[in-house]
Amino acid sequence: MNIKRCLQLLCLLAGASLATAAAQNGAVLRTGDAVDIRLGGVPPDEISAVSSSYLIDDEGNINLPHIGKIHAAGLDQGRLQAIIEGTYKSQQIYTNPTITINIPKTTLFVNVDGAVRSRQRVQYTSDMTLLSAINAAGGFNDFANPRKTQLIRDGKSQIIDVRAIRQKPELDIPVKPGDQIYVPESFF
Repeated sequence: MNIKRCLQLLCLLAGASLATAAAQNGAVLRTGDAVDIRLGGVPPDEISAVSSSYLIDDEGNINLPHIGKIHAAGLDQGRLQAIIEGTYKSQQIYTNPTITINIPKTTLFVNVDGAVRSRQRVQYTSDMTLLSAINAAGGFNDFANPRKTQLIRDGKSQIIDVRAIRQKPELDIPVKPGDQIYVPESFF
């Protein structure tokens, strides 16, 4: 096996491990997110034409060389990678492109809203939990109803009693990028 073939194999393995990590992360892309796209499996002069950082526009698209706009908002990294590769192949621009997508850590957020001291998008960390996200937003305000805190993930809402979590920290729920946390106000 020659050195060039070994390097190609290493690049394929690195791309596969990044795609696996992205799928495990489950981060869903949103408008305003930045994505780093790297192209492989094509002539070297073409790599620099595509490999760059792209911003998802207000309509949820990224604009790529040779193929134009691709809808990215609402997709995870693995799905977007497959769509881009498929588009380059189907339009016969590249015969065997390998796309690697990375979302810089600074673009992963959890949204915290409602009766908290500072409503905001909190930068996601891999060890973030429901309670730590609320604390990062300044904690509950004086009118909060922590017993009916909502965790919205993938369009599904779950009501959580955060007071119970404070009594038993092992009940705290890990959050994912793109989660929304809403703390309602109490009615008294």
